[in-house]
Parts: sequence; structure tokens; C-alpha cells
Amino acid sequence: MPPKKTKKGKGKGKGKGKGKGKGRGRGRGKSQVKGRGKKQGIKKKKTKEKKSLIPLTKNKQIYPEEKISEEEKSKNHQFWNDQPVVQMDENVNEKKIGVIDKEKTVEEIRNKPFTIPSNYEWCVVNLMDDDQLHELYLLLRDSYVEDDDNMFRFDYSEPFLRWAMTPPGYHPEWHIGLRLKKTGKLLAFIAGMPISLWINGKVHHISEINFLCIYQKLRKKDLAPLLIQEATRRINKKNIFQAIYTAGRLLPKPFASTTYYHRSLNPKKLVHVGFSYTTKLMTIPRLIKKNALPTKVKNTRLRPLQESDVESGTALINNYLKNFKISMYFSEEEFAWWFLPREKVINTFVLTDPESGNVTDLVSFYTLNSSVLDHPKYKTLNAAYSFYNVATTMELTELVNDVLILAKNENYDVYNCLNIMDNQDFLDNLKFGQGDGLLHYYLFNYRILPILPKELGFTIL
Repeated sequence: MPPKKTKKGKGKGKGKGKGKGKGRGRGRGKSQVKGRGKKQGIKKKKTKEKKSLIPLTKNKQIYPEEKISEEEKSKNHQFWNDQPVVQMDENVNEKKIGVIDKEKTVEEIRNKPFTIPSNYEWCVVNLMDDDQLHELYLLLRDSYVEDDDNMFRFDYSEPFLRWAMTPPGYHPEWHIGLRLKKTGKLLAFIAGMPISLWINGKVHHISEINFLCIYQKLRKKDLAPLLIQEATRRINKKNIFQAIYTAGRLLPKPFASTTYYHRSLNPKKLVHVGFSYTTKLMTIPRLIKKNALPTKVKNTRLRPLQESDVESGTALINNYLKNFKISMYFSEEEFAWWFLPREKVINTFVLTDPESGNVTDLVSFYTLNSSVLDHPKYKTLNAAYSFYNVATTMELTELVNDVLILAKNENYDVYNCLNIMDNQDFLDNLKFGQGDGLLHYYLFNYRILPILPKELGFTIL
């Protein structure tokens, strides 16, 4: 927020230069618990008996190639066919790893923005201005990721958007909008953020593209390629030529394909809004019993992250993430930005060594609610999304179980996570249900060998 069938606001072209067709391209899929948009399973109104609830299928790790059919390989992807990305029919080997396009200099990059239809104009959306932030909020609320059944739509809060797009070192000009000249109405948006990424043991300074969104009535105007090209141009002017992005859609060509999993915290509400389902055997009372959690955490020393924890917390997470083939790298300033708790935005809990005071274990989640569309009672689905977790002194399953309790006590309805990093270790034991869609990860202007989800240490908001 945000599987496979989820609609996106015009292809979240995430990529550095990104082009996700959306950048974060979120599709969260139907899960046996509904994913970002996907339903937990069957709607109650259907009478045909369905298989039992969660987990529907066992957690499985796959390479992207396993999900690409011969038909997909032969498709004409128009815009992407001319971009420096791995093509569908291309097989990457050790000799091909690295930059795709010849490196350019900043001086070679055009200075003028890309030409757009005369009734539109480019703009920079100032996220430090409350009025402009609210404009963006409304655009995303009304036109961003939505499930295929038109039942749920992401509802990024304004504090969340500011947090997600203004990290240390951000470039305001990478927050690109498209306005209608006549009225000034914001009709489209794409954002780039600078990040540092471990790729096969080396830190690369690249960009992430996210929040590609186009006003619903303009989605057939072919504006997404223009937004992606303009984002690429502005990022290139900062001497950055690679990007990472995600999409629920299959584009040329993912290096990883991940799946969302969902843990019911409020089963009754999830059934009522159509996110989860019941069967003749799995009734609401049984669902409630099946998903019941204690009211108190097992480890009473678990507490919110504090500023005094930043130094050791940064060391802990970087030491953990460097073991993955692709993962985030955090400076202390970045760690503080992304992990220090912010109400209804990001929650981080830690355990510390009694003697040294250093952080030894960390668990975190961010808040991304969804609007419940056309429901007589409920307007919001309160969703927590797993961010990063590191366990060194207790079992990861126990650590995450404690955070499930904390999330439930804060009135979250569902807890979602991808099967990346070591998350697969707790999915079945903690009763997460598998979504039916994939979230694909892409690199722009860089080739790497395909990886499994468990080899990926990067969470896209």
C-alpha cells in the first residue's frame, strides 16, 4: 500500500528513472486474506464451498522466470522495449551483470523538460507546503492503487507521504506533477527518492521511483511514459543513472517476484468488508478463535526505538542486510528518519543488551490504511505492513508474534508482509495467509542475476 490483481494508478512506475509502470507498483493480491487490494478469499455471498482458510498454500519461493510464460516473452511492451531494462526474452548471465547503457555525463543530459500536450504543464509538488501535500493526498486517495473488485483503495495519510518522500538528501525537483494549465488542477504525479543499495556486496547510490499516479479519467492518454522519462531526466541531472522500482504488473523484466501474506487481527471486520471470507466449516466465531492473540507480549523488555538507539540500531540492521544479494544500506541519519516512531506512520520496537545498551533485536511496521468503498458501516481498513525485522537474541517468530499483539492492541485489522528476507520463517507458524498476486522488483539500467524473495532485503513503501 497496497497483489496481483490490484489496480494501480497508472502503473506505479517505480524505477529509477524508474519506470515501474509504477514505481511501487503495488499489487497486493488476494490472499486468503486479502492483500493490498486482494481479498482474503471468497466473498461470503458466494455459495459454492471453498477450500479452507489460511494458509491456503504453503510459503513458496520462486524465481521470476517461473511466472513468465512464452506468451509474455513475445509481447510487445512498446515503451519498455526501448528502455535500458532487461527484456522479457533476455537471459542474464554472469558476464552481463552491470550497467546496461553506456554511462553518460550530466552534460549529455537534456536541460529542457520533455514536451507534453499544450493543455498541461509540469510542476514541482512542494511536500513541505500543507496545501500542495493535501492536493497530492487527494489525487492518490481518489486515483491510486485499487483492488479489482473496486472494494478497497489505498489511503496514504499526509504525514506518511511526507515521511516517504522527503528522506535525508531528497531532491524537491524529483517530486514531479502534471497540472491542467487552465485550472491548475493536479492530474498526475511521480516521485523519485535517493537511496543506497547493496548489490552483490557493493553499495550503489541510486534512486527509487514511486507513487506514479494519474487521474483516473486520463489513464488512456499515455501520460505514464512522459512522467517516467521526465523523472529519469531529472534524476540523471544529479549524476544518478540507475533506479529500483516495483509493480504488480509483469513488465520487462523482474529480478525478483515476491508475494504478500496477510495475518488477520480483526477477523469479523475483515469478513464484513469483503477482505476475508467464511465457509460452512470456518464460521466467524471459529475465525475469531483461530486468529486469537494474547493481550500481552511475551518479552516485556520490548520497547519503542529511541534516539539513543540510533547508532547501535544502524549497525545492527546494516550487519543483517549486507547478507542479502540486494538490500538497503542505511546511514545513521537515514536510519533515524525511517525507523524512529511516528504516530500512525512508522512503529519500531527493540530489545537492548542489559549491559551495553546496544540494540540486539528490532521489529518494525508502517501504517497504510485502505478506504473501504461503498460499505454501509466501515470506511477504513486499518493495515500494518512489515518493514524490517532483525532477531539475534530471540526467535524471529516470537519477536513478530509480539508485534502482532502490539498491532492488534492498537486496533489494526490486518498485518501484511512480503515473503522477503527471513519473513518466510514465521509465515506459517503465525497463521499468515498467502495472497494470490505477485509484487515484482525491477532495476532500471542495471542487470543482475534473478534472485529468490528470501535473497532480497529491500522493502518498498
